[in-house]
Amino acid sequence: MSNSKELYTSYKDVTQKAADLQFAAAVLGWDQEVYMPPKGFEMRGRQLATLASQAHEMLTAESYGKLLTQLRESAGLDETEQHNVRLSLEDYEKNRKLPISFVEQLTQQTSNSYNAWLQARKDNKYSTYTAELAKMIDLKRKQADYFGYQNHPYDALLDEYEKGATVAMLDPIFKNVKEQLPPFLTQIANAQQVDDSFFNGQYPKQQQWDFSIDVLKKMGYDFEAGRQDYSEHPFTTSFSSEDVRITTRVDEHNYASMLWSSIHEGGHALYEQGLPSGEYGLPLGSAASLAVHESQSRLWENCVGRSLGFWKYFYPHLQQYFPQQLGKVPLDTFYKGMNKVEPSLIRTEADEVTYHFHVLIRYEIEKQLIAGTLQAAELDQVWNEHYKQYLGVSSPDAKQGVLQDVHWSHGMFGYFPTYSLGSFYAAQFFEQAVKDMPGLPAEIEQGQFSMLLDWLRGHVHVHGRRYTSEELCKRITGRGLDLGSFMNYIKAKYSIVYGLK
Repeated sequence: MSNSKELYTSYKDVTQKAADLQFAAAVLGWDQEVYMPPKGFEMRGRQLATLASQAHEMLTAESYGKLLTQLRESAGLDETEQHNVRLSLEDYEKNRKLPISFVEQLTQQTSNSYNAWLQARKDNKYSTYTAELAKMIDLKRKQADYFGYQNHPYDALLDEYEKGATVAMLDPIFKNVKEQLPPFLTQIANAQQVDDSFFNGQYPKQQQWDFSIDVLKKMGYDFEAGRQDYSEHPFTTSFSSEDVRITTRVDEHNYASMLWSSIHEGGHALYEQGLPSGEYGLPLGSAASLAVHESQSRLWENCVGRSLGFWKYFYPHLQQYFPQQLGKVPLDTFYKGMNKVEPSLIRTEADEVTYHFHVLIRYEIEKQLIAGTLQAAELDQVWNEHYKQYLGVSSPDAKQGVLQDVHWSHGMFGYFPTYSLGSFYAAQFFEQAVKDMPGLPAEIEQGQFSMLLDWLRGHVHVHGRRYTSEELCKRITGRGLDLGSFMNYIKAKYSIVYGLK
């Protein structure tokens, strides 16, 4: 037994040192998107590639594999240690498929692609980005080949973000979305539209910022273990559960642009801050999956942050920040306006109902790009065709269209489907939370969120990667992912907002 403990200590030493390198790279990545001057991109790409290759080398070394195999076959480990070893061995076998030279190339290309994306947005010109995006797509196809797949090359990339996810699994889910959402959207379209014009006044940047900080503190976000900054695209990054940072962006002429972005990223950050600090750098100190991660952000953003109860508490405070803009706007009008359902161009600002068509469009495009049936040069045209088909809207320029997301510049193909999966899990988890704690809605109305946060910490955060998304969902709700909970949630909510029968 003592030998097992010694081996486990050696395993932790390697794994956590590799995590040190990965988190150091994450700090550089955060700086790249928040503070770094434009001329720093070339050298930053080199620095990130060096750190990524060193971490990859440590986690793919034969000696590390032998250590994991010894631990798997040894006695004397407790259940937590066994889970860490099993998951690390799975990661090892997968990482071994990627040559170090490829990891360096992919990391360097990520920096190049991101720089091109920023410039393209500045130019409002897709062609500025096309060549670097094409290189990234080629690398992701190679990565799929390295990992291997049975049916569709996209499956290999999906598995990076949602373990076990495949095209065969996701196609039926999005088929249900296409069948169940449009009839409800038609009902809403035929109802009298709600007024949200009050969002488009002049909302000074500093007041927006200050109110968002107030909300994040109330949610339970620990500013002693995190901070909020501005970036071109909102994101959350973590260097440990003791240092989790979020970013947001502001539009002084559209208040809706910032607040729910901060709440959304705050939900991600609360998850990271709630992961077991004693499992730093180990699988059980990491998030279960991207879909579960997204469930936390969407639960806070939508189930909580867009609820009437939430604003019964916060709206008087918001009116104090913006007395001229909102002083004469009744709570009911504000609540209905923030939940306005209307096809739009920007995914991150879309309502809860049409949002999933934004995800569906990206899912269908990604499948084609990775399969090689769609090329980067054709992407902007196909993008606009899909938006016209599914949402009936046309993008006036590239910045509001194909250039709106940062994900592809980072090589994050396979990520987008987790946004919809996360929303569906969020509705299911929140439904269960209310069943478990009937007093929860009243607590939210009083601006008290510790009951909900404690429930999430005990049911989701504490487990790390111990369970897959489906296993965790069954553990919490007694059943796997069920679109019915989401449909019940939006029908109940929007029937009130739009006065539907």
